[in-house]
Amino acid sequence: MSTETKTKTKTHAWLERRDACTMKSYGPPVLALERGQGVRVWDVDGAEYLDLISGIAVNSLGHNHPRLTKAIAEQATRLIHVSNLYAIPKQIELAETLTKHSCADKAFFCNSGAESIESAIKLARLYAKQKGREERYGFVAMKNSFHGRTLGALSATGQTKYQKGFEPLVSGFVYADFNDLASVEARIDEHTCGVIVEPIQGEGGIIPAQDEFLAGCRRLCDERGLTLIYDEIQTGMGRTGDAFGYQFSGVEPDVFTLAKGLAGGVAIGALLAKGEHADIFTPGTHASTFGGNPLACAAALAVCEELFERGLLEHVKETGVHMGRLLGQLVAKHEVAELARGRGLMWGVVVKRPGADLVPLLYAQGLLGNVTADRVIRIAPPLIVTKAECEEAVDKIDKALTEWGEM
Repeated sequence: MSTETKTKTKTHAWLERRDACTMKSYGPPVLALERGQGVRVWDVDGAEYLDLISGIAVNSLGHNHPRLTKAIAEQATRLIHVSNLYAIPKQIELAETLTKHSCADKAFFCNSGAESIESAIKLARLYAKQKGREERYGFVAMKNSFHGRTLGALSATGQTKYQKGFEPLVSGFVYADFNDLASVEARIDEHTCGVIVEPIQGEGGIIPAQDEFLAGCRRLCDERGLTLIYDEIQTGMGRTGDAFGYQFSGVEPDVFTLAKGLAGGVAIGALLAKGEHADIFTPGTHASTFGGNPLACAAALAVCEELFERGLLEHVKETGVHMGRLLGQLVAKHEVAELARGRGLMWGVVVKRPGADLVPLLYAQGLLGNVTADRVIRIAPPLIVTKAECEEAVDKIDKALTEWGEM
């Protein structure tokens, strides 16, 4: 039996077992991964891949990072979970750290990005009610946005392809054109309580919000007493080269959501709020059994230490500029490529035709990547990626695009 046949047999065995016992809510995978180190992972047959997607912008410190794994292991021997019936020192430390490095005053912890969006929706509605605005419950969200898969987060998502089959959605959500302030203003009415926007649309195709657009949203919310919500699930925790995506424009939200890279791979979500919005939740209005447990917070504190104390933010800024330059050169070289856009280590390469069949070519080059918004190669490597590894990754994309362009 050839090596190729053995490789297929071992991988396919795991895929067949997966098909037999898990629901078909994801597209069929072609790889079965079992270990990682730094920005590289290996499948069950030993094949090596450069990880350019980092668990969809989650593994901020890469794989098997010594400080992260140490923090998780040490905390696991002490206390994993106790619930929020009790004060959790690690949670308090994490809240202090996040508020110190952001515009927020207080934090609420949950388990995922979708849960953090649900928390923001509830907070904004409750804020309106506490201000005596009983008629206000609706939100202006953006077309092409993505906020999560739970019913409330799905209702805020401005893409019908994700919503199909789950109607009726949560009432009160309308959608404006992204980066079009007049469109946002036209969608605000007497029932609106908040505006929700991503500093960079992720699933929508890596589209940055324009500074003047965010400033205009801030002005509209201030004038009309609305809550401005930023979805920082992908852009937060150093992904853009700033601690949080809003810091690039300097336009602060009332509340913002975090998840993905916050704990480097351990499940956690957070809602951060400033000013009056920080004191809206009271006992009984919102809660999370697992939210902010000691294990997740210990992991998140290790990520924060790398970002804020060990120079990782500066590294992302420098490496991100290098990545952007490389991608610009790549686009100029290939007729099938249209443009590169992004910031920090969150980039998209727009190609001129649907790119689903490009993904297997990336795998063949030993690269983990994906295509979002039909025609955008998403690039979100671990934040620890080096310039040399960026060059290696772009070289692999170059070869895949060359082959794809000839198809």
